[in-house]
Amino acid sequence: MNILIANDDGIYSPGIAALAEVAAQFGHVRVVAPDVEQSSMGHSITASRPLTYRPTSLAGVDAYRVNGTPADCVALGAYHWEKMDVVLSGINLGSNLGNSMWHSGTLAAAKQAVLLGLRGIALSAPVVGDTPDFEELKPAVAEVLELLLPQNDLSLVNVNFPLSRPLGMRWVRQSVRQYDGKVIPGRDPMGREHFWFTVAAVGDPEEGTDRWAVEQGYTAMTPLRLDLTNEQELEKAQRK
Repeated sequence: MNILIANDDGIYSPGIAALAEVAAQFGHVRVVAPDVEQSSMGHSITASRPLTYRPTSLAGVDAYRVNGTPADCVALGAYHWEKMDVVLSGINLGSNLGNSMWHSGTLAAAKQAVLLGLRGIALSAPVVGDTPDFEELKPAVAEVLELLLPQNDLSLVNVNFPLSRPLGMRWVRQSVRQYDGKVIPGRDPMGREHFWFTVAAVGDPEEGTDRWAVEQGYTAMTPLRLDLTNEQELEKAQRK
């Protein structure tokens, strides 16, 4: 199995190194990732300037850095590697739960894989302190890959790990009660006003959702699709 690994934290993130190490147990790994952090870039692509694709040193893994977005990295990775089987994105430094999926660069890399006719799996972990404990997390990552990689009918899956060693894995839906729209004002050392845009949860997580599963100590796995059509609204509109 040929496994392309991307992320949005950048080529030198400890999360991508941990994922590459675990994924190497399941096939041939190649890493293609942004040369700098591209967190919360969503599914942005670069169309106004050329991109570079340069080899880089990454713990014995075949790796390349791109001066672009996570989606750019998957597109260039697919261009340079014709026989890819699956794209793994992560392990992200921070969870991608609920509505944060909309702007997640980690998930965007997995979505780009689906747009190219491939499978995509995004993996994220909450941050406590500087980085997650990836050594403790690696067995859980291996369990997830062992489950998901053989399932060719699952084209796009979003995976979130809990804070500590998972109690198990749960198939769950996306939470819709998390609104990523809290603006926090502040001032810089020169007294000039600035703003932080951050996450604010609205209400308790609904049982059976990704937020709920992670808070209960489980690895949350959510199958996704690219079709954003609201089927109920479409049906109502067609009856009018």
